[in-house]
Amino acid sequence: MSGKSYRLIALGLLVVATIATPTAAQVTKNPPPPLPPPAPNAAANVDPSNIDLAYGAFQRGHYLTAFNEATKRAQQNDPAAMTLLGEIYAQGLGVGRDDSKAAQWYKLAAAKGDRDALFALAMFNFQGRAGTQNLEEAARLLDAAAKLGHAGAAYDLGLLYLQGQQFSQDFKRASELFAAAAEAGNSEAQYALATMYKEGRGVQKDMSKAMRLMQQASVAGNLDAMVEFAIAQFNGEGINKDEPAAAQLFLKAAHLGSPIAQNRLARIRMAGRGMPADATEAVKWHMVAKAGGASDPELDIFAGKQTPAVREAADKAAKKWLSTMAAARP
Repeated sequence: MSGKSYRLIALGLLVVATIATPTAAQVTKNPPPPLPPPAPNAAANVDPSNIDLAYGAFQRGHYLTAFNEATKRAQQNDPAAMTLLGEIYAQGLGVGRDDSKAAQWYKLAAAKGDRDALFALAMFNFQGRAGTQNLEEAARLLDAAAKLGHAGAAYDLGLLYLQGQQFSQDFKRASELFAAAAEAGNSEAQYALATMYKEGRGVQKDMSKAMRLMQQASVAGNLDAMVEFAIAQFNGEGINKDEPAAAQLFLKAAHLGSPIAQNRLARIRMAGRGMPADATEAVKWHMVAKAGGASDPELDIFAGKQTPAVREAADKAAKKWLSTMAAARP
């Protein structure tokens, strides 16, 4: 398996299994939340609209309302409400961030089989929040969440098998987990599985399946899949050649900030393939791509041959685009 092909997958693993730093592993000293009192005939007392109200408030940013409504539901032993309380404490939304309380609520929900709580606890163990980092426990929790159908857990567990970290390296098992997550609509898993079909790792090599999965991930907004699918479509590799469609996809990915797409778009504008040739646009996107680390000596030569007016217009447009992107960053 080439380092290039799984470079982004490996980066995903680093995000999942971040080694806790003193700032990332802040453990508060506040006491854990009290266990919700058992509600007699809890199932009969459940009003589904209450938890919907809690989540609705959470999604609208009304965190104190969400907290209060979720607390009522947690007192009726509702695991989804417990998980929501864990999320509120974990992010410090409407209340002070408290990893210890978050972990307590997640554990209560996980004990009742809530897959989202299991996944959240796995992340806590990877990051060392509310305790010491425990990679073995994190992997166990991911496995439990994946078995309950959590797509993100299946994807992350697949990464562990792919990298051979907490488990022996097993491409076949990784592909199975990616397939489960991909089927559930996880675009990262679709991209990862597409790469495995492309290279024949853990599955039989199949460019047709690889491109179908790559397209699904691209439509879902996965930027890396978008770029790779556009390249394949432009070159006619594993899919019918369609330079205009590929050019439009490169344009979309370029606006989303991919230096590779920006470089490809500059070349398209230079050559007039898939889009009309436009020297100013070609030089502009070349400048933007270079700022993102994608150099291209051929485009350097092309830019140097343009008139001062073209270079000035391209430079102005590139600086405007870069400043707009910088201002939009959080």
